[in-house]
Parts: sequence; C-alpha cells; structure tokens
Amino acid sequence: MEQDKQSTEDSVDGERRAVPTSAVSPPPDLGALAKEFETTLLGGERTFTRLQVSERAGISYERAERMWRALGFATVPDDEVAFTADDVEALRLVAALEDDGFIDPSVESSLARKLGQTQSRLASWQSAMFLDFLAQAKLPADEAIEVAGMLLPAMEKLQTYVWRRHLAAAAGRSVAASDELARGIRAVGFADIVSYTRLTRRLTEAELGELIERFEGMAADVVAQNGGRVIKSIGDEVLFVTDTAAQGAAVALALQDHVAATDDLPDLRIGLAYGAILIRLGDVYGETVNLAARLTSECKPGRVLTDRELAAALDGHPSYHLRRLRRVSVRGYHHLTPYALQRNTNS
Repeated sequence: MEQDKQSTEDSVDGERRAVPTSAVSPPPDLGALAKEFETTLLGGERTFTRLQVSERAGISYERAERMWRALGFATVPDDEVAFTADDVEALRLVAALEDDGFIDPSVESSLARKLGQTQSRLASWQSAMFLDFLAQAKLPADEAIEVAGMLLPAMEKLQTYVWRRHLAAAAGRSVAASDELARGIRAVGFADIVSYTRLTRRLTEAELGELIERFEGMAADVVAQNGGRVIKSIGDEVLFVTDTAAQGAAVALALQDHVAATDDLPDLRIGLAYGAILIRLGDVYGETVNLAARLTSECKPGRVLTDRELAAALDGHPSYHLRRLRRVSVRGYHHLTPYALQRNTNS
C-alpha cells in the first residue's frame, strides 16, 4: 500500500475492511479532561501551599491547619501545591465572621466539623448517584466529564435554594417559639427497622440500598407531613423531633400505619420521649434523646412506646390512648416505666 494511503484495519461480520487513518478520532486526553473538571470543582487552579494559604488569609498556620482538619480534609505535605484562591477566601470569611463577633472562637472547630460532615455526606451521595447515572448511560469518559461540568451549576443553585428555605423555616420556628420551645422542650423519636442485621445478611448490596432508600424516603415524608423534622438517618434508624407531644404521637403512629399498609418495608420499633433537649449544630442531645433510644430497644415490632412525660402531656387528648406497662431495667435506667401509645378508637 502506498505511503499516502495508510489505513487501519477493522473487522465487521468476519470481513476485513480498510479505514482511512484520518477517519479515526484520536482518543481523548482523559488526564487533561479530569484536570479541567477538577479546576471547575475547586474554583481555580491549585497554586498555593499550606503556608501560603494561611499567610494570604491573614491567619496563623496552626489555625488554618486546625480548620482544614475539622472540615474533614486530609493533611497534605507542607510543600505540596494543593490549594486555590477559593481556599484563601474561605479562610478570610471565617476569620472576618469571628472578628465581627458572629462566631465564638470556642465553637469554630465544632462549626467547621459539622459543616464538613454534612457536606461530605451530601457529596458522597451525589457522587454515587452520578456514577450510577453514568453506568446506565454508558457515556464515554470525556462526555461524562462534560456532563458533570454542566450539572455542577444546577446542583449548586438547587442546594442554595433548599438551604435558604430550611433557614427561613428554622428562623420562623424560632420567632414563633412558645415558652416550652424556648426552653428546648421537644418530643424526640427513634424509628428502628426490626431485624436489620439479619436483613443485611440476606439481601444483596443493591437490595439493601433500595430498602434503606425506601425507608428513609418514607420516613422523611411522614415526619414532614405531621409537623416534625428528621434530625438524621443512620441506616436502619431515623431520629426525628417535633415541637409538641401530640405531633410526636402523630408522627410515630403514622409511620407504623404506613409500614402496615405496605409489603415492601420491614416492621418498625418506635420510642418516643418528651422533655428538654440540647440542640447543637443541627443535632440533638440530652436525657430525653437517651430515653427515646432506650424505649426503642424495648419496643415490640409494630408498636410505639413513650416515656412518662409524653404520656402525661397527652393525658386527656381525645386522639390518643396510653397504657402503662410494667417497669423495665435498661442501661442507665433501672426503673423505666414505658407507656404503649395507640389511637383512641372511641374518639
């Protein structure tokens, strides 16, 4: 074959045919594409070392390192160029907020840690979702990176919208808070999947993932519909709070009703307690939370158990009936009196 007619050979249905070299597209430079996508995500090129970032942000090297670790990022070598102008700006913002008195220096690391944990979970979920999409779409790597670059602004805008809506709702609750709410009095509930460990052995990873997705989705819908808020989901368990005892009872019974009406979710145990809680950086703590957890462990499948305080708060309520059960001894509480919560069929 002549030099000016070089070709590559392909095979179709067992026959060999010549394909001009000029018709074969060169493979994409995936390294360059990945670098471009990383730059888009980070908001710019990596141009600074750790020391340079802290100097430009006007804060000490130790403080910058402490904040970086609190956000959940791995420590990088001193001489590695790993940071961008956006990293500098973020440190400046935090320093300015503290200097202006908006952030207490004593909670700076806690705030960074909570922010990092929340965003890390969100990023992990979004990454897994995007990889699932790519696996189904079977896109070439260069097209996948291009699609990811187009999705990023939309996801960022959506996250900001959802955050602002939640911020507005939280501010509204604070302004309208009663004396009890101002003192941190809430109903706290745990909804726990029965025999979860056995399920993990029996189901495939994909089936288990689908089950958890259905459970968390159902719980989020039911809790919100009945005036509550999901604090966190931990695989087989959902922790929720409500402003009143009646709302807590409504959420718990609605969760059990929903599970009873479907065959694609396992039974639940639900424990409810009512009292003072500490709300800190989006999580809840205190004896009321511990009581709800202990009641959940004592609960039979398909039932709801409450503590004495919630039972007292619902005393005389036309929609609910509470039956006192025998005392139990659980970790931290040797004489815990649970109450079985049911709807009042006579109302």
